[in-house]
Parts: sequence; structure tokens; C-alpha cells
Amino acid sequence: MGFRMMWTKLICTGVILGCLAACQQSPVPNPVVGAWVVRMPDAPFPMHMFVFHADGTVQQSNPDAGDSHASDSSLMGAWRADGAGVRGKLVEVTADRSSRQFAGRVEIAFALTVKGDTLEGNAKAEFFDADGKRAGTPVRVGMTGDRVLP
Repeated sequence: MGFRMMWTKLICTGVILGCLAACQQSPVPNPVVGAWVVRMPDAPFPMHMFVFHADGTVQQSNPDAGDSHASDSSLMGAWRADGAGVRGKLVEVTADRSSRQFAGRVEIAFALTVKGDTLEGNAKAEFFDADGKRAGTPVRVGMTGDRVLP
């Protein structure tokens, strides 16, 4: 077999293997992936929007009205599958509204279970001052949500 023929077979084999790899179906994303309207009646602001991304990141937003002294609107974090549910953590950086200075951060750990287009679970918020020291008492809240559908 000549060099040219062997090289042609090698290229064809590579193209076929590449096509086969590209044609395989992607794994089904975790059912939490998507946008959600989430209710937390015991949180400073009761309504939130969550977006869970397939790459394990999550974003949360609520109106900037949950805390009259510090900014309070957008959190970002990560999640992972945990048995039949998901666990994760959101982090929010806050600023004092009057001085516009860094005030601290809030870390919210959560555990959720998704059933179709609804979710339920709980969260625990811990507060840290500008020096990174724990501040205040942790807050626990229940969560329920509905998937945003097109």
C-alpha cells in the first residue's frame, strides 16, 4: 500500500470518527436547568428569579428592595446534582446605600428537589461584614418555585 493511499485512509477514518463523536446525543440536562420564579415568604423580599445553567452555575435576582440599608439584588453561584435533588451556594456582594462602600457579603446555601415544572427546598443565609467576619444570625427559609415556560 502506497503512502498516499495510507494517508487517505487515515484522513477518512479521522473524519468518520469525528462525525460519529459529533452525532452522539448530548446527555440530558438536570431537570433544574432553566428559569424559575421562586417564592421565599420568610426572606426579606419574597419573590426571586433563578436561572440554573447546565454548566453548574446559577444566577438569582430580586428587586433591590429587600434591604433598605444595603444593595440587595443579584447573586451568583454554583450548583451540583445531589441524589434526586440539587445543592448549591449563591454569593452576593453588598454595598452601603449611603456611603456606597463595600458592606460585606451574603452566602446562601440551598437544597432543592425538582418535580416536573415545580421545585421546593430550603436555604440558609449567612452574613459577613466587610472584614469577612460573620455578622448577625443565619436565616433559614423555605423555597417553592415554578418553571418559566415559553
